[in-house]
Order: sequence, then C-alpha cells, then structure tokens
Amino acid sequence: MIRPMLFLKNVAAKRSAVLELAKNDFKNRYLGSYLGILWAFIQPAVYILIIWFVFQVGFKSKPVDNYPFIIWLMAGAVPWFFFAESLANATNAVCENSYLVKKIVFPIGVLPIVKVVSSLFVHIFFVAVLLVIYCAYGYRPGIYLVQVLYYLMAAVALVLGLSFMTSALLVFVKDVRQCIDIILQFGFWVTPIFWSVDILPEHYRFIIKANPVYYVTEGYRNSLIFHKWFWEYPAEGIYFWVFTLVTIVLGASFFIKLKPHFADVL
Repeated sequence: MIRPMLFLKNVAAKRSAVLELAKNDFKNRYLGSYLGILWAFIQPAVYILIIWFVFQVGFKSKPVDNYPFIIWLMAGAVPWFFFAESLANATNAVCENSYLVKKIVFPIGVLPIVKVVSSLFVHIFFVAVLLVIYCAYGYRPGIYLVQVLYYLMAAVALVLGLSFMTSALLVFVKDVRQCIDIILQFGFWVTPIFWSVDILPEHYRFIIKANPVYYVTEGYRNSLIFHKWFWEYPAEGIYFWVFTLVTIVLGASFFIKLKPHFADVL
C-alpha cells in the first residue's frame, strides 16, 4: 500500500511537466496537417452535427423524460467519448514513448497521465459546444453546471487507475490494445447512452449500474438536464469511489512491479 501511495505522490509532484508534455502531445497529434490542431475541434463539432441531424431530423426521436432526445443523448455521449479516448490513448502511452522509457531520469509514471490531460482539451471544447446547443434549445444548467467538474474528476480518476494497468501490460502483451478496443465498443452499447436504464426491469438495473462509467454519464445528465446533486445518490457514489480507489492502487502497484522491465522489452 505504501509503495503505490509514494508512486502517486511522486507523479502528482510532476504536474507542471505533465501539463507541458500534454500540450506537446496535443500539438503533435495533428502535426503535418494543413489545419493542424483545428482538427481536434472540427471533428467533435462535425460529429455533434451528424448526431443531431440523424436523430433529431432523420429519425425524429421521441423525447426522453420530456427532454429532446438529442439533449439527453449528448449529455451521456460527451463523457463517454472522453473516457474511451483517454483510456485508448493512455493504454498506448508507454509503448509510444519508448525513447523516454529508456532514459533513467525520466518519470515514466506520468506518461498515461499526459495522454489523459491531452484528451481533456478536446473534452472541454465538447462541453462548451454542448452548452451552446442546450442554450439554443432553451435549457440552461444553472448552478448545477459546477457539478460537471466533480464528475470529470471522477472520470479522470477512473481512467488513470485503469490505464496504469493497461499501459504496463501492453508493453508485454500487444493484444491488450485490441482487447481494449473491443471492450470499449461493447461498453458503448452496455452503458446507457443511446438508451435509458429505465427500460430494464428493476431487478436487472443493478447490473448496468455496476459499470462505473454509468456513474459518470448519468452524473453529466443530472448536472446538465435533470438538475440533481451527486449527494442525492450516496450508494452509487460510495460504490464508484471504492471501485475507483481500489483500481488506482492496484493499477499503480501493477505499474511499479512491471516498470523495471520496460526498457528490456521495448
């Protein structure tokens, strides 16, 4: 228990380096293209437009809980996109930066965090566009909007715990990348993003709620459209944070155990 805590403390102490590396990672992702980092914002904007056109104009989807379907859908989709992109990118963090791993003085533990922070830039833009759409429909989150920061912190903590484990394992087992892609595809449909958990019988809902990402996606909806505080769901909050903290400790322990062998394999 002590070693993971010291590891996390040392990683947290490198926050200025993490921010600088995240900026560079964000820029390098679009290096060489004519529009550069503008693609990072064009792509989510176009995706939102497509979803709006398909479901609101094409399918004429019915409202959910008296809210337009597109409003309800995007409130759950935006945090999922952040979670999925962050986990996928952070899983590749160590392998992508093998040249840094071989430098003895470099703090390898910050690499997954750099990828998560890099994904935050796009997510913030996503949330801003979402708020513009809400205002266009006449919905204003009000004071409940501050709660998005809490659920964003929850998503970041969950991704970090998972990515410490997956990024370390990928160095030795290359199939992990494909497994994560499959799990994320499956998770997208299992998590209530396009459908509401209320359509399930009461005695089956706990299975869906056991998915920790459910807490985050529903949290965004509660903050943006349903206007409910996180403390109104104490049992779900306790379960999420116990699961996440255990994941962080296990992930950090796993990373520490495998880290000495990274340079030999890469």
